[in-house]
Amino acid sequence: MNREKPQNFIGRLLQALDEHSHQRIISKGDFLTREGEVERHLYYIVSGAVRAFLLTEHEEQIIRFGYKGSFINSLSSFMSGSPSPLYIEAIRKTVVRVISKEALENIIYENEESMKGYIALLETLAVQQIEREIDILTVSPSERLKRVLKRSPTLFQEVPLKYIASYLRMTPETLSRIRNS
Repeated sequence: MNREKPQNFIGRLLQALDEHSHQRIISKGDFLTREGEVERHLYYIVSGAVRAFLLTEHEEQIIRFGYKGSFINSLSSFMSGSPSPLYIEAIRKTVVRVISKEALENIIYENEESMKGYIALLETLAVQQIEREIDILTVSPSERLKRVLKRSPTLFQEVPLKYIASYLRMTPETLSRIRNS
């Protein structure tokens, strides 16, 4: 079977952003998505950084970061049309390209090659989600850090330490100690 690579679809999607999206500037602390809203857009980060998190009764649980060159949204809400369980907040001034679900679907269903590329992209996202679950279940804080840095070597240049620590389920002090050892 001839499989489409997700990068090919992403390349076509990036080209389509010029025609089918608009730019939005988000200030630090502002939200792209809030819990309870239905996600109707996909965001491509031109510059800046965002964090996706859940708000529990005790704390914020960061589950994902997005920074220059990445796509982000509340995927479960976007796909199902149900209210988002997540907040997506700018952690510094961020510029995004915004494409609607309808425009994205037009690109996906344009031809068989695009549909195969979209499927390959979703498969990649599923693998990333499994990797994240393994990260959370890995007992050793230093092992969690190693796994994340292997996948995202520029993370510390893009995201403040306090957010990375939260993502890794440790205190900023523990993260600093591990990095310095």
